[in-house]
This record gives sequence, structure tokens and C-alpha cells, in this order.
Amino acid sequence: MKTPVIQFGTSRFLQAHADLFLSEGTPHRAITVVQTSGDATRSHRLAALAAPEGYPVRIRGLKASNTVDETRTVTSVKRCLSAVTDWPEVVRVFVEEAEFVLSNTGDAGYQSRPEDGAAAYHPAMSFPAKLFHLLAARHAAGAAAIIIMPMELVVDNGKVLRDAVLAVGRLQGAGGALISYIEVRVVWACSLVDRIVSEPIEPAGAVAEPYALWAIQKGRGVVAPCTHPAIEMVDDLKDIERLKLHMLNLGHTVLVDIWQQGGGQGDPIVRGFIANPQVLDKLTAIYRDDVLPVFTHLGHGQAAERYLAVTTERFANPFLDHRLADIAQNHRQKVERRVGAFLDLAHAAGYTSPQDHLAAIVAREARLDRVIG
Repeated sequence: MKTPVIQFGTSRFLQAHADLFLSEGTPHRAITVVQTSGDATRSHRLAALAAPEGYPVRIRGLKASNTVDETRTVTSVKRCLSAVTDWPEVVRVFVEEAEFVLSNTGDAGYQSRPEDGAAAYHPAMSFPAKLFHLLAARHAAGAAAIIIMPMELVVDNGKVLRDAVLAVGRLQGAGGALISYIEVRVVWACSLVDRIVSEPIEPAGAVAEPYALWAIQKGRGVVAPCTHPAIEMVDDLKDIERLKLHMLNLGHTVLVDIWQQGGGQGDPIVRGFIANPQVLDKLTAIYRDDVLPVFTHLGHGQAAERYLAVTTERFANPFLDHRLADIAQNHRQKVERRVGAFLDLAHAAGYTSPQDHLAAIVAREARLDRVIG
């Protein structure tokens, strides 16, 4: 079977997100999954992902105030390869079969490595370097252009990945025709993905919340790989990025601040913590007084109200053990990016009403930073 989708990464997120959507969507899309890490201990996962009977994704949580607990079967993965042991076959599939490229290679996936300058392919190369060699092979074969849809949580991920691949090409001394092919003919899509995938199912599969989003920014040659309720084609990702960062993520950081101001005792999880009426009242007041009015000022009040309702439901998921101690990691940086940046956004947009709750959180972290410094 030919696979029009080639996917780099085997994470449980991909299993419960894109792979599930491509199994359920129209048209169904067959996938070749490529393991980029070369971790031999995960070989059992590769075999299970491509099993003819498929693998399970259990959806657990709340949706429209109703409890959801159901299992779906993913059958889109038809072939699994290793970038270490199966590279010639990876090249063949990329050149002869692929129409779409998906990737989720982790936080370090785009970082350059010493091996990137080698003339021949090396398994230790960064993902952009691997992709450069694959695109060079596709160009040499005269194959049609391809749509590349990175799913890493990087702002403007398509543009960032394109620039990283071009940097490898220039490092390699690639000719003008190949550089032009990569820069102009290849379609680089920017996307934003969102779904909490809480735990794996062995040997393949995952447990995930009902909420899911795969937003793809419209652009030259950009088309979605299939039609699915979780896939949205949008004019601009920035509005969605703002909602996610300054409502969902900001809410998590606010909860950590409330916990720390109360002494930081115990090991609370989000759903249990907001079940405390005092905590919920504080969180609700911050959304009502400091957050929603800014989105209204920006012209996105109704969208923010809808997103807040979904966010509140996600926080209350009775099946998800989301620890505040985990969210509290790198708290100071998160306050800066999620809260401080939101105050800056409001100021730049001409919003003049006080945002006392959020300003107090930023001030506390600034005082702590001065004490430590």
C-alpha cells in the first residue's frame, strides 16, 4: 500500500492526535511512521503501531458537560521505519509515495548538530538536516513538490523549519536549483496543535482528553491532509496562539501562583485544586476582571468566552491527574511569557483599565528575582 503521509516521530501525542484524525477523516490517509531517535528499546512500539488490527486511543474527560469515556481504534499507520536502520527505504517512500510530511520531533528537534555538515547522510543529524537530504533526493528524482506540516510547538513552525533546512543547504553548498526548490516549490505550512495526552497504552496507543485542535494556517498550496472536526484551516494562527497562551496556559500559571501563595503544601492536581471554592473564585475573578476585557478590547470577546468555557471543562477533567508541581517547573519564565507578555499586549493595544491581579503575580516574581539575584 502506498502511504501519502510520512510522519517523523512516534510520540503518544501523534498517536492520539494526527494519526487518529487521519484514520477517522475523509479521505482516510495511510501513514508511514519514521522513528528518528534510533532507540532500539522502542522497536516493539513500531511493530504495534503498524499492526493490521490497529491500536487503541482512549478518550476520557468532559465535553459539553457530559462525561466521555470511549475507545477508538487507529488504523492509519501502515508501515514503520527507522531513520537509523531503514534509511534507503525512508528515502524511497519520501520520493515515491509521500504527499504530506508531518513531524513532531520534540523541543530539541530543530537544533543543529555537528553532523549536519557531513556530505553524506548520518543518523545523528538534526531533523532539518535529515529533511534536507530527503528533499535533495526528491528534487533529483524530479518528483512533484510536497506539503510539509511540522507540528512542533514553535511559533511559525513551518517558516522556522524551512529556514533551518535552507541553512543546512547553504552549509552543504547546495546549488541554486535545489535551494530554489526548497524555498519556493516546497509548501511549508504553519500549524498549531493542542490536546492533552496523559498517558501511554503499551505497546502502542494513548489516553487523551476529548478536546483536540489541529489549526493549519492558509497559504500558497496549503491544504489539509483530510477533513476532520478537529482540523481547522485558519487565516492567521496568532489569534488561536493568544487564546491558548493567555487563557489556558495563563490559567495554569495563575493556579500555581495561588498554590504557592497558600504555602505550596501537598501535591495537588488541577481538578482537585479548583474544586476548592476559594481557588475557583480567585481564578474566575482573574479571568473576568483581567483577561476577558482585554480580548473584548481586541475584538475577540466572543471567541474568548467560548474558549474559556472549554478551558474550564478541561481543567475539571475527572480522569486527568495534572499535577501543579509539574506545571510549576520554570514558573518564573512561564509568568514572563504567559502573564507579563499579556500585560504588554494589553498596553500595546491601548487597553488602560487596571489588571491588578495579573500585575501582582508579575511583581511577586520580579521581587523574588531581585532577592535571588
